Amino acid sequence: MADYRVPLKDMSFLLYDVFKTEALWQKLPKLAEHVDRETADAILQECAKIAEQEIAPIARQGDETGVSFDDGVVSTAPGYQQAFNTYAEGGWTALGGDPEYGGMGMPKMITSLHEEMLCSADISFSLYPGLTAGAGLSLAKHGSEALKEKYLTRMYAGEWAASMCLTEAHAGSDLGIIRTKAVPQEDGSYRITGNKIFITGGEHDLTENIVHLVLAKLPDAPAGPRGISLFLVPKIKADDDGNLGEANGVSCGSIEHKMGIHASATCVMNFDDAEGYLIGDINKGLACMFTMMNFERIGVGIQGIGAAVRSYQNALEYAKDRIQGRSATGAINSDKEADSIMVHGDVRRMLMNMKALNEGSRALSTYIAMQLDIATYGEGEAQQKGENLAALMTPLAKAFFTDLGFESTVHGQQIFGGHGYIREWGQEQLVRDARIAQIYEGTNGIQAMDLLARKVAGSNGKLMQIFLEEVQAYIQETSDDKMSEFITPLTSAVADLAELTQYLLDKAGQDANELGSSANDYLHVFGYTAMAYTWARMAQEALNKIDSGDDFYQSKLHTARYYFARILPRRVSLIATAKSGSQPLFALDEELF
Repeated sequence: MADYRVPLKDMSFLLYDVFKTEALWQKLPKLAEHVDRETADAILQECAKIAEQEIAPIARQGDETGVSFDDGVVSTAPGYQQAFNTYAEGGWTALGGDPEYGGMGMPKMITSLHEEMLCSADISFSLYPGLTAGAGLSLAKHGSEALKEKYLTRMYAGEWAASMCLTEAHAGSDLGIIRTKAVPQEDGSYRITGNKIFITGGEHDLTENIVHLVLAKLPDAPAGPRGISLFLVPKIKADDDGNLGEANGVSCGSIEHKMGIHASATCVMNFDDAEGYLIGDINKGLACMFTMMNFERIGVGIQGIGAAVRSYQNALEYAKDRIQGRSATGAINSDKEADSIMVHGDVRRMLMNMKALNEGSRALSTYIAMQLDIATYGEGEAQQKGENLAALMTPLAKAFFTDLGFESTVHGQQIFGGHGYIREWGQEQLVRDARIAQIYEGTNGIQAMDLLARKVAGSNGKLMQIFLEEVQAYIQETSDDKMSEFITPLTSAVADLAELTQYLLDKAGQDANELGSSANDYLHVFGYTAMAYTWARMAQEALNKIDSGDDFYQSKLHTARYYFARILPRRVSLIATAKSGSQPLFALDEELF
């Protein structure tokens, strides 16, 4: 496997050239006091060093060894403890945290790039600090002052980790039927009893304590999701000064043996009359947990990007070195017995697909992160627009990036040929690790329904209209003739998306199955169109700097052309299938399957 190299130049290009973050941060005073270009560059450069030098080297061994379970004790793979300590000592566990409790307060546009580095280096490792960061976000927004002082400060310091405990054996996506109970006590605490499965980082040896955010129901709670409350349940109890005391009623019953992410502990967690503390209001736990879940869904999307980037780097190095056959136009390296497989059209197709989708995904992810920053730190109409776009695009980020990420890991494996299928080269690990990202944190089918049924149809198309109007305004103000090769297809794509949106909204009133039947296709039409918007913006900036002589801008411009010529047309067939309706899916009686 090739050594991982963080694409810092592309990240800087997005931040400062495409999305003009220096000007943006100055417009957001709450951010400006914490971040500027010098700070951001230093953070990205130092994080790159840790990702490349500390985390990436342990990924292969982590996959081979995995985590171990012995009578309730979970041990992480060799090298993980040392890497986590280095990571925590560097302050990275506090990167996006609230400064009032020891966090660094960095914007999502920075932390999302940081997350990509971790995921490219090792998805399994990234999950431990990633879950803690998500739990910290929920606790910071909804927790009491006492809970934040006691727990948040130590989570940011990397002394304590966290997990998210939602799923039960009988209740996967349908959280309304969970059975975990919370019984109120006279001292204001609650006694939590129940079992949770598929809990990432539920038990491990990286930190001295683990803070579990647990969904449970009070005895008199309303039925369904309206009766869910959220509780903080520590593995080990602590006094008001944070000194650890006796063990709580929390234990790990077993760990899962999985297809991938072997070095991430996926646990069955038992809560036996464990002491817990309410976060937020009674029966409002789902809203509190969604603060964390939406963070994690975007983070899972970035896992797809991270795996795809690593796959591309591996495959590109292999393709340049591997000699097989001759170019169709004649021998390129006549002094060798064969040319490198870079001369073959199909190999180039896969490499260019990966390159265009990876760089487009990074750009679109950064755009979504920008909306989150505006939603968090902005004011007035700008803040509301950011909030609406972030809500619209969260399911897109999770599903689209992970679908494309898995596609790119498979492309990388294909370029390796038979070597991609055996463990020695490490490429098959990326395929296995990337696969879970399409499943957990809400399957991609659920994300598609969230987008089309809840966000688009639920707003009667208004949320999508906000996005469409922004792109249409960009098209109108981009009059340079040199941009016509990008603006013309972007204009068509936006018009098609607007027409498809209205078509499906109209059809939904006639057929209850319409939205569910077309949701996946619709999400991908939206994704390719949104990515075309970010590719047009990247092409525009590359054109502005093309005379600098820097090959980076030449590469960017050619990749943009490839995207518009070979990838954006995918949406045409997706539109046709989305419009085919529910009849082809529901015409076959169940017993005939």
